Amino acid sequence: MSKSLRRVTRALEDAGVAARPVEIGPANTAQMAADLAGCGIDQIAKSVMVRGLSSGAAILFVTAGGNRVDDAKAARLAGEALGKADAGLIRAQTGFAIGGVAPVGHVTRPRAYFDARLLDFDEVWAAAGTPRHVFAIAPRDLLRASGAQLADFTIHSEKM
Repeated sequence: MSKSLRRVTRALEDAGVAARPVEIGPANTAQMAADLAGCGIDQIAKSVMVRGLSSGAAILFVTAGGNRVDDAKAARLAGEALGKADAGLIRAQTGFAIGGVAPVGHVTRPRAYFDARLLDFDEVWAAAGTPRHVFAIAPRDLLRASGAQLADFTIHSEKM
């Protein structure tokens, strides 16, 4: 088991969540992850990392797979202009590589925001620290375990 996968498993256990990561194969998009997990695209909890241009810190937006982060709304929430987080910053702050960023188990917990759309489901799926592993979880448990703040920061997809 990789260090990243172990950190996610430990974070879930520490949060009192019974979710266990499973290997589903590489998933490069939310739709691929949904197809492999056997769920709808909006049941994929995407971890989108951006960089605060003033703070230099990585900021996490956990959003439904069919939604996109609205740059203006996200910047208002963060209280600073936002830019692209590069692989080095993401790895340094979260301990995860791009493509496997989990919403829990970060080396340094980022400021985090959570898409309310995810609460429409009994179960959602999130990356478990690698591009090949995911875990199923009740969205309220994910919100609590991630330490994220429920917020409006998305552009809703037409394909729901």
